[in-house]
Amino acid sequence: MGKFHRFLLIVFSIIALDLLTKEIAVRLFSEKDFIVIPNFFNFTLVWNKGAAFGVLANAPIWVRKLILIFASLIAAIATIVYAYAKQNKLSKLELYSLALIAGGALGNLYDRIFLGQVRDFIDWHIFQYHWPAFNIADASITIGIFLFALNELYLKNRNKD
Repeated sequence: MGKFHRFLLIVFSIIALDLLTKEIAVRLFSEKDFIVIPNFFNFTLVWNKGAAFGVLANAPIWVRKLILIFASLIAAIATIVYAYAKQNKLSKLELYSLALIAGGALGNLYDRIFLGQVRDFIDWHIFQYHWPAFNIADASITIGIFLFALNELYLKNRNKD
């Protein structure tokens, strides 16, 4: 299997896992939260109309949809095109990082297009201090960006020495 085929396999796996877990969250957590570890970790269904941290949540619906759908679509397409064009020059870590980003962007894009909002359900907190709820797509994007940045800032420079 070629590098780009592995890239696509990861992208589609992230999308499938994201959509599956969101559907499970809607079915199981619509009525009641599920406390996994008290004062630390819950499953709590949150319908996020905005972007990360609720950005644009209060903007007019047409502005919110236009900006968020367009930005998500451009990010996903740009990431996939870049990965395809540079597949022979990218390390496995770079390519897999981009796959995590693209898969996450497309998972949330599905929600934005078909539901008008994103289903978040992973709720980390320490007593009353909460991290905003997120989902598998958000985690994939964050991990992908972290790994790509780590590679660019640290690992590439280390290999040059």
